[in-house]
Amino acid sequence: MPLLDPQTWQSRTLAGGEYAVTEPATGETLATVTLAAAEDVATAAWDARAAQAEWAKAPHFVRAAVLRKAGDLFAAHADELREWIVRESGSIPGKADFELHVAAQECYEAAALASRPSGQILPSEAPRLSYTRRVPVGVVGVISPFNAPLILSIRSVAPALALGNAVVLKPDPRTAVCGGLALAAVFAEAGLPEGLLHVLPGGPEAGQALVADPNVPVISFTGSTAAGRAVGEAAGRLLKRAHLELGGNSALIVLEDADIDAVISTAAWGSFFHQGQICMTTGRHLVHVSLYEEYVERLAAKADSLAVGDPHREQVHLGPIIDSAQLAKIQGLVESSTARGAKLAAGGTHQGLFYRPTVLAGVDDATPAYAEEVFGPVAPVRSFADADEAAALAAAGPYGLALGIVTRDTARGLDLAERIPTGIAHINDQTVNDEAVAPFGGIAASGTGARFGGEANLEAFTDLRWTTVRGDVAPYPF
Repeated sequence: MPLLDPQTWQSRTLAGGEYAVTEPATGETLATVTLAAAEDVATAAWDARAAQAEWAKAPHFVRAAVLRKAGDLFAAHADELREWIVRESGSIPGKADFELHVAAQECYEAAALASRPSGQILPSEAPRLSYTRRVPVGVVGVISPFNAPLILSIRSVAPALALGNAVVLKPDPRTAVCGGLALAAVFAEAGLPEGLLHVLPGGPEAGQALVADPNVPVISFTGSTAAGRAVGEAAGRLLKRAHLELGGNSALIVLEDADIDAVISTAAWGSFFHQGQICMTTGRHLVHVSLYEEYVERLAAKADSLAVGDPHREQVHLGPIIDSAQLAKIQGLVESSTARGAKLAAGGTHQGLFYRPTVLAGVDDATPAYAEEVFGPVAPVRSFADADEAAALAAAGPYGLALGIVTRDTARGLDLAERIPTGIAHINDQTVNDEAVAPFGGIAASGTGARFGGEANLEAFTDLRWTTVRGDVAPYPF
């Protein structure tokens, strides 16, 4: 029996009007959903707050069982969900399978959170019991993007629910199903009580209302740095916690002792996976001058060898860009880069939304596709003379998300990584990595630090309360 039924997947009547969810590869309408308006957010937040108190009182094993069941359901309905991810977000099947795997793991890891020790016994100067305890924040607002819609929703939704909160989730309307309605269906079948998860596809108006709502004390936002700044500013004025996972322009450093035969595949994956529409995408290839010419030539050859097309109907390496606006941004950055002197070594063309993987050589600080986050399949390559220059180049710019370093000397790679401020670093790997057990987040313009995985989830979705208990009423001098 299908998990997703268009007749029943939106139980609440929303006021934002109908929206056609389209397949980027074909332009075909996959589904029609109703969007949320500001008043819908207020209603959902109020209902979530009302339902949350009983859920917080539920024994930890009850909450854990729901999360474990949800994890099982992502596997049980993998075929159906995979097709939605492929067609709705333009993902190749392998990327969709990765999302489903991570979604299940996020649920299993969240289930373990429910039984984690929730506090500490503290020493006290007074004759009393003194302790801390983690308590749910109440209602968590989650705003998720289109590029990895299932992962970037579930990694906040699952731990927030496991820790006793209710959730209002606003997915990007372009991926309203696999980033939102699919989660609602999974958790309903897993036995989550009604009122604890509200899925409200919507645009900026709905997002602004969610940030501003007095019943939502914590916001978990994943998206662009520009939008994240607005979310953080609005939340700050209201004294709310905002966990921001934002953009990046991550560097891959290839030192002179790197295995050039091995590194090209790694480098291509870092820049071209999911059409470069990943926050951790390798946006800057920094290559030792002794390898630079060969690296450019071989990376360009790899790019030219990759198949681009409809991932639902063909076996391809890259699918479509999400929409025409994003494609225009990519094309504009590439054209302005070549106009400033960058050499187009591969790609730079498109048919419809299918953009060829692109390699740019001869880039510098003034090259737009090197200096800015492209969010497309573009690999700018720049040479460096020594490790000091590599560190300076990698550390330059506003972002601080991920870093990759390729070298045969791992100790040297770790030492170099210490000199480059990022939230994530990988030695002998590219920049696109994610695991449910690992903290995830960037610094500077890439976000407010690690907010996902293990202890980071406890801090993100609970408040720390101090409690004391005395046997008798405390005496005071007056």
